[in-house]
Amino acid sequence: MWCEEYGYGLGLPTGILVLKYRAAGLLEFGEGRQDFLHQLYWSPDGVLSARHGGDAQFVGPKEAFWAHRAVSHEVRAADRQTVYRICLREVPAALAGLRAGAVSIDDEAARLVQAIARPGYGRHEALAARLRIMTGFGASTREFVGHHATGTGFAMTVARTLSHDPGDPVRLAEWAERLHISVKTLQRDFAREFGMSYTQWRTELRLRASRALLETQPVAEVARRVGYASPSAFIAAFSKEYGCTPGRYALRETGSDHGPEL
Repeated sequence: MWCEEYGYGLGLPTGILVLKYRAAGLLEFGEGRQDFLHQLYWSPDGVLSARHGGDAQFVGPKEAFWAHRAVSHEVRAADRQTVYRICLREVPAALAGLRAGAVSIDDEAARLVQAIARPGYGRHEALAARLRIMTGFGASTREFVGHHATGTGFAMTVARTLSHDPGDPVRLAEWAERLHISVKTLQRDFAREFGMSYTQWRTELRLRASRALLETQPVAEVARRVGYASPSAFIAAFSKEYGCTPGRYALRETGSDHGPEL
């Protein structure tokens, strides 16, 4: 694993520290707490598995995981995934009162986080970027949809819910009923937002989420957690997508044998 550090105005209430991580295998921030700094974890290229107390959820690339200072938490990412850990002394206005949980990050804030986590970015420019980053977070579904939806917003509403719990078994027709729209309208919105059907998007989400768990949990438990009716169905889907079984994937990344896949 390697880590790059980029700090601007450190020690000041208006400062920001961005730690950029990447690892060949599982990237794990074990359970802990930071008593002086608030933290945000964001990955532009994968799903994070986050836990706060008894609450566990997944966080997709259009969201970050927020942990208020002095709140214990743990975060995991899959192999070859870049993770940005953003440390702040101030709380973004939209996150006031939130102890920990998934929050949306808009496209401009995401771009600026990546920009200031590079060599040669000036202090003055970075602190100006920090002001915009602070306004780019939102805790509610409405803010999430406002940040990201280019269509009607129905697909984004469903996407945020499923991103937190890929194992949710709700079918497309039931989502449409909950949103008081037709199935065709929701299908069209998924195609517009994601360039694929609801079923394809959900499968992709489930498999990406599974990679953050496979190195620490048995295949059967991972299959259940991400919504597959049986380990064999999960193994078949995973093998089709990644060209190897989940067990082989875990063995390759950890160098240890988890035993039989079933």
